[in-house]
Amino acid sequence: MYESSPPGTSFALDLDGLRRPEITVIEAREGRELLGVAALKALSKMAGEIKSMRTADGALRKGVGQALLDALCEIGRGRGYTQLMLETGQGEVFEAANALYLKNGFMRREAFGNYRETDFNIFYGKSL
Repeated sequence: MYESSPPGTSFALDLDGLRRPEITVIEAREGRELLGVAALKALSKMAGEIKSMRTADGALRKGVGQALLDALCEIGRGRGYTQLMLETGQGEVFEAANALYLKNGFMRREAFGNYRETDFNIFYGKSL
């Protein structure tokens, strides 16, 4: 995501960030082939943040992102979250992700947590 984002506007987690205790990482596989990964960050007892959703190039447009998003929403509901939030970017690279979030009831919102609004970043929230 760093290559597709202006400096200082990408907040994707690296491996160390994904290993933090407040982060849950899930994967989508077909047999041994990794199709995609996503992470859910606990923000509070009532809210979580979707982080680092990625689909392998060979699995694009095959429902992997939808399956990962559905799983993250289910995990959030199971934890008692009433809201999920996320930050993503704008532009061609992010069009499919933005369409996925909007299709699934996420709505634009103001920046949250330590994020700051820029011309590039988009923030979404969804009630569970």
